[in-house]
Amino acid sequence: MNTPIRDFVAAYQQKKTSRLHMPGHKGMGPLGCESMDITEIQGADALYEAAGVIAESERNASALFDTRATFYSTEGSTQCIKAMLFLALQQHGGRGRPFCLAGRNAHKAFLHAAALLDFDVNWLYPEEKSDLCACPITAEGLKRALENCDEQPFCVYVTSPDYLGGVLDIGALSAVCHENNVPLLVDNAHGAYLKFLPGRQHPMELGADLCCDSAHKTLPVLTGGAYLHIGKSALHPYEKEAKRAMALFGSTSPSYLILQSLDMANAALAGDWPQRLLACCRRLDQFKERLMEKGFSLLPGERTKLVIKTDGPALCRRLAEKNIAWEFADDSHVVLMFSPENSEADYSRLEQALESPLPPPLAAPPPILPLPRAMTIREAVFSPAESIPVEEALGRICAAPTVSCPPAVPIVISGEIITLPALETCRHWGVAEISVVASPDP
Repeated sequence: MNTPIRDFVAAYQQKKTSRLHMPGHKGMGPLGCESMDITEIQGADALYEAAGVIAESERNASALFDTRATFYSTEGSTQCIKAMLFLALQQHGGRGRPFCLAGRNAHKAFLHAAALLDFDVNWLYPEEKSDLCACPITAEGLKRALENCDEQPFCVYVTSPDYLGGVLDIGALSAVCHENNVPLLVDNAHGAYLKFLPGRQHPMELGADLCCDSAHKTLPVLTGGAYLHIGKSALHPYEKEAKRAMALFGSTSPSYLILQSLDMANAALAGDWPQRLLACCRRLDQFKERLMEKGFSLLPGERTKLVIKTDGPALCRRLAEKNIAWEFADDSHVVLMFSPENSEADYSRLEQALESPLPPPLAAPPPILPLPRAMTIREAVFSPAESIPVEEALGRICAAPTVSCPPAVPIVISGEIITLPALETCRHWGVAEISVVASPDP
């Protein structure tokens, strides 16, 4: 598969052109990649008005993912999440305030989109006790939620895979959505690689209308590279307005280093990378089997994550001693992510760190419960706010969502009243301060 963006930049490098344009480093600098870093010069195309090399590269990506259309983001899935919610909202013909149904483990970028686009959210909660990061939603549960809506939501929004590797039945969820003429939007930030495993596993293969992939999370792509996908069975021609939606939430100076990385990934994905991915998954499957034989407690889920239920801080100390960096940890879990680029030495080092038994989780995370709402998300986010100690927040209204990234799943939603259970959850996650709507002056 050709790589038009990278080919253009390589040719530009060879010409040794006088760079009388941005950026100011003029192709020179200490990082060594500056000569590849350009801007929208003649022939380089423009991301949000793509008609040349970028458009050609995006068509290559669309062919690989088998979509109606695929568009690049250099600002991660965050940009794509906002864009696809904008696209779904534009097609909504309902009366009154627009709202969507969304899994409660939504990334805080979803909250920011709700504030900017001014829509309400009816939250879908797991039917059983679940972690902050997980929200197992069934087709039956979604069907009941849609039946209980007085009006039609402009979309259903779910996260799959989630941070702990949980995967929803997107095929069943999309069937329910389409029976009700409601588009399904999937935050597939952690699942770009699913398209390149045997079988139908990617949301675009399972009937989702729109989804985002953080290419950089699981594919050989620089941080910030992502895709917005339009499904072939999408209810509306979202592709007509997709570039406008992406431009609305993106910088006018997209990184050409990231664009080249996305472009070069197409060649890798069209080559032997899928075979290497399958080999990686099989290697990790074997590793997981050995750990379970030793008595380790692992969460089931996606094949490139190893999620160990244990005293997170204790395991992290072991990993640090072995010079192993982990993706995410809390009191109950440690998440480790693998790709074909991990060496056999990485597995050996991890095996050494896991030679002896691990302590149990420090404490089960408190459940996420519905909280009373005092303001819309937009009203709360745009209200004057103050940051106060968690201990003083009882009864106050949450302003900005307070949570670190990872996992970036808000504990309390903007506009909700902070209750005692919410404070306990904040303490569990080590949140010391929380942003609340400022009290009116006396």
